[in-house]
Amino acid sequence: MIVHPQFDPVAIHLGPLAIHWYGLMYLLGFGLFLLLGNYRIRQGHAFLTSKLLDDLLMYGVLGVVIGGRLGEVLFYEPGYYFSHPAEIFMVWKGGMSFHGGFLGVLVGMALFARKQQRSFWELTDFIAPLVPLGLAAGRIGNFINGELWGRVASPDLPWAMLFPQARANDLAEGQTSSDLLNMLMQYGALPRHPSQLYEFLLEGIALFAVLWVYSSKPRARGQVSAVFLIGYGLARFVSEFFRNPDAGIFGHSYTISMGQWLSLPMIVIGVVLLVLFGKRQQR
Repeated sequence: MIVHPQFDPVAIHLGPLAIHWYGLMYLLGFGLFLLLGNYRIRQGHAFLTSKLLDDLLMYGVLGVVIGGRLGEVLFYEPGYYFSHPAEIFMVWKGGMSFHGGFLGVLVGMALFARKQQRSFWELTDFIAPLVPLGLAAGRIGNFINGELWGRVASPDLPWAMLFPQARANDLAEGQTSSDLLNMLMQYGALPRHPSQLYEFLLEGIALFAVLWVYSSKPRARGQVSAVFLIGYGLARFVSEFFRNPDAGIFGHSYTISMGQWLSLPMIVIGVVLLVLFGKRQQR
């Protein structure tokens, strides 16, 4: 049975200053965004310049941080944060929602497109293939922290993993059935799916490959963005079957999780947009 390596979440100790791996993963994601974005600019894929790309990244960073935090507050833990409003601003304690960050980025892109007097869809088509590798970096950060662990897996699964951080969940779930209790007594913890790595592969590597190839040929304006919505929605919906579900505004459900509820509209909207933009191109 594999035990989570228990990495030190702090990558660099500088006296009172601590640089966390999760923060470095964010920086890696932003660096990859600039690297790939400048490559696409040189290939003639956008109206942007390197200077405008830097400005665009700032809009995106603000959207990710503000939207991600508000998404965590409103989608997942509204009761707690409304009872402790001061902690809403304590982003260093963790708690960021992808779907909230995604909405924040859309607002940022809309403001940037308006400022530059360009099409919103032209802009989102450009950035869509740049996003998945940043998501992949974030999932590696989750794995290093030992957070967002997966659901209970069969001990026969070769890559099933024991997460010491999940002990409270293990003890609670172990009381629900004799099989789980036996596994808990035998291994000292419940074997779980390393769902962070599943999401790294699906939301990150696989989605990047699909979007990079799809956007390499001329497409109707908005279609690359639509494929991103569909691709991420499907990847997240599938990976949620292996991830321990978060408690959200609908409670702690193993039938359909909060992440799946939030991903369904992405899939539906993406399919509708893909069809509409395709028909517009034909006309």
